Amino acid sequence: MSHDKYISPFETRYASPEMQYIFSEDNKFRTWRRLWIALAKAEKANGLNITDEQIAELEAHKDDINYEDAIRREKECRHDVMSHVYAYGLQCPHAKGIIHLGATSCYVGDNTDVLVMKEGLELVQKKLVGVMALLAKFADQYKDMPALAYTHLQPAQLTTVGKRASLWLNELYMDYEEITNRMNALALLGSKGTTGTQASFVELFEGDSARIKAVEASIAAELGFDKVVPVSGQTYSRKVDFQVLSALSGLAQSAMKMCTDIRILANFKEMEEPFEKNQIGSSAMPYKRNPMRCERVCALARYLMVDILNPAFTAGTQWFERTLDDSANKRIAVAEAFLAADSILNILLNVCDGLVVYPKVIRSRVMAELPFMAAENIMMSAVKKGGDRQELHEKLRQHSIAAAAQVKEEGKPNDLIDRVVNDASFGLTHADIDGVLVPEHFTGRSAQQVEEFLNEVIRPVLAAHPEAAGQHAELNV
Repeated sequence: MSHDKYISPFETRYASPEMQYIFSEDNKFRTWRRLWIALAKAEKANGLNITDEQIAELEAHKDDINYEDAIRREKECRHDVMSHVYAYGLQCPHAKGIIHLGATSCYVGDNTDVLVMKEGLELVQKKLVGVMALLAKFADQYKDMPALAYTHLQPAQLTTVGKRASLWLNELYMDYEEITNRMNALALLGSKGTTGTQASFVELFEGDSARIKAVEASIAAELGFDKVVPVSGQTYSRKVDFQVLSALSGLAQSAMKMCTDIRILANFKEMEEPFEKNQIGSSAMPYKRNPMRCERVCALARYLMVDILNPAFTAGTQWFERTLDDSANKRIAVAEAFLAADSILNILLNVCDGLVVYPKVIRSRVMAELPFMAAENIMMSAVKKGGDRQELHEKLRQHSIAAAAQVKEEGKPNDLIDRVVNDASFGLTHADIDGVLVPEHFTGRSAQQVEEFLNEVIRPVLAAHPEAAGQHAELNV
């Protein structure tokens, strides 16, 4: 590896080889050749003078790209598409005259972009379902374990560890739906010509609209699509890029929220991301177990969420039938959005496959706050023994304020229960109150909600994607 020039961290640290290949030059140029073959087949089927031998010659060289010839030619003509038309023609001398017949550069460029985005979305969907499978297992395992729930990052009521995980999972499910919808909505540009009017094909097919439309349908079918965009200028609408990247941004938002929660829980010592045997948490503090995986997710998510501004501006600067404002920006922004999404999912696969839970810490933190949360239940127990509800409410309020002050101002344990037991007006013993302070009685329908959510929403998705289960990801430093 060269050390004297810039190399993207997506290549060396973050993105998987699979996603890197999808956005590689090799995949792009092989797809160009698939498109030229599809065009030739469609034109032959609709009456143009193209032979089976010419098509066979094109197919024989669809994958062995002569890059040196293309690079040398591009230095002369300064046009990437025509350079590859030339290079393909050197390998296919009998077919060179019909390569790219009637097409403009966006025929290969834009159709390839759509095909590549579809491949990228398929990989994102697969990895996302893998993360969902791991989180579903975790949520099911811990659906009954009481834990503090927070509003405003202040203890509010109790939830369960599994119910909180189901909140993360639900947002990822929303991303799955959006990514799937975007993938299914993709349409090829087709063969629209220089300004979208198909004028070159009108010339080739002598104005026969039926044959012109049949060519587009044939190309789409050859490439695995059932539709092309209904109207266009030279390019497909750049709003498509924005819509696709918006779905990826949604994934980044969900991942950032989840990993921020895990980072806070790590601070509480309730939960941690995986920590390898020989991993060093800090160069200065040997005891540290920094949540570096979740921090990395948050960093990459921030990059991806900001990246969608690029296709937004690109869509707005496409004057009339097309301008080249999109090209340089688009080839960076779209590719890196997918590489970032892939990187995030790789880390989430690793994190969700080894989340560490500390039940005793969780229970201890629950019991420290539960007396406050159970105040009404304690009061009702005292009323059942003959106490005055209004009088007890006021006394309980005062005791709660005093106990909270002791915790916050003196750093002592919560002694609300002792205060209540020592107040004769309540008539309660420690045993009476212990019967009230059962965390499992304060989690509402958390466990049932998790079961219902997994059965009704998540497991049907997992069943539809059996190939996505059991994924793992090794992380670079």
